[in-house]
Amino acid sequence: MPLNKAYWENRYQNNEIGWDVGSITTPLKGYIDQIQDKNLKILIPGAGNGYEVDYLLEKGFTNVYVVDLAETPLKNIQERNPDLPKEHLIQKNFFELDDTFDLILEQTFFCALNPELRKDYAAKTHSLLKPGGKIFGLLFDFPLTEAGPPFGGSKEEYLRLFSEKFTIKTLEPAYNSIKPRAGRELFFIFLPK
Repeated sequence: MPLNKAYWENRYQNNEIGWDVGSITTPLKGYIDQIQDKNLKILIPGAGNGYEVDYLLEKGFTNVYVVDLAETPLKNIQERNPDLPKEHLIQKNFFELDDTFDLILEQTFFCALNPELRKDYAAKTHSLLKPGGKIFGLLFDFPLTEAGPPFGGSKEEYLRLFSEKFTIKTLEPAYNSIKPRAGRELFFIFLPK
């Protein structure tokens, strides 16, 4: 089945969202807690129910955007955050997004894409970042599988994919993963070249 809008909407409508842990995860929370500039323009691609949005807004960030193919998770985010401007919730294909951001927060979007799109993801995230921007978040660290999503990947693959367009600041096993993902996540920070 193609991983298109109908596929993802169906997953949300039928509550087939095993990746959804109901809150922000510890590695992302820890990194966000260190960010001083609350005016940074932040994108969360394929955010799903977007608990990271809730946390960012709670911490005083004012410029948070989400892009997702599916309508249901965007509605869920809006219901929980009625003051978030509607134009910050973008229902469209990530690869069609035309804007720039200071930060891109990656959490389970990359691993849900068809692996054939990974090189395109690296190029697109690079084009969406302002000079001095960065992408950070988590990437799964388990063998690539056709049984996804989620699809796995390895540190070696990520280095190959991102090194051309990004300086790899951090790409290490997450020391503070939530229990179900312990030993299966890499925390990363990449800076566009």
